[in-house]
Amino acid sequence: MGMNNLQLLFYSCIVSTLVLFILLLITSPNQIKDTFKKKYAKQNIILGLFNPFLFYLILFKAYYLLPAQEAMPLNYTWPITVTLFSVLFLQTKINTKIIFGMLVAFIGVVIIGTRGNLFELKFHNLYGVILAAGSSFIWAMFWILNLKDKRASLSKLFAAFFYGSIFISIYVFTFDSIKINNYNYLLGAVYIGFFEMSITFFLWLKGISLSKNKAKTATLVYLSPFVSMIFIAIILGEKILLSSIVGLVCIVSGIIVQHISFKNRRIKFSLE
Repeated sequence: MGMNNLQLLFYSCIVSTLVLFILLLITSPNQIKDTFKKKYAKQNIILGLFNPFLFYLILFKAYYLLPAQEAMPLNYTWPITVTLFSVLFLQTKINTKIIFGMLVAFIGVVIIGTRGNLFELKFHNLYGVILAAGSSFIWAMFWILNLKDKRASLSKLFAAFFYGSIFISIYVFTFDSIKINNYNYLLGAVYIGFFEMSITFFLWLKGISLSKNKAKTATLVYLSPFVSMIFIAIILGEKILLSSIVGLVCIVSGIIVQHISFKNRRIKFSLE
């Protein structure tokens, strides 16, 4: 193995922090100085602790233990967790749709984790399943904290990755090493840092801000896990299990059902 999950996290976070800094420098240079003001120190540290440090530390370990086709949809339960945290921390009212959506998504998690052995409840890798699904709780907490912080999105994201990279550096230097056996693997870290952790966040936020119908635009995110399954099969060569597809459909259905309402005999999608 040329690089372990901790080293991958370290190098990819360094790359993503640099990319976000450049984007902020180009789009809003005045916000760079504001990012490091003393009054924002607490928010920056907490955001960086949850994402990227804890979130990717747990998620990368889950991907190390599980096939990508299982880890990806299990992590995708984060919209359900965000809903749950919204009820707990933002006083969002709970209703039948929320409860039903959570139940359907949970069934999807069990289907994927047991590889279809739903009634035996025999998990292929319980630790990996707990990590993959648990990462959604970390992301949901980050999401709630991010909502409460009224600063510009790119500024908050750069601050989170800057401080998160510090946490990751301390962790890697304490428990591991940045020395890798094959430096060709750095290309993978650069790819993840550029696409997975930085530029995609920026493009998504930009797309939402420019969209005239933010609710409809946001629904496009539900296509991503199915597209990911195709790439997992083609690029990684994994044989996609029926249980992975069925479980993913359940998870996405559970998310969508929470946002659908029936008014005047018309189906409407809302993010509220």
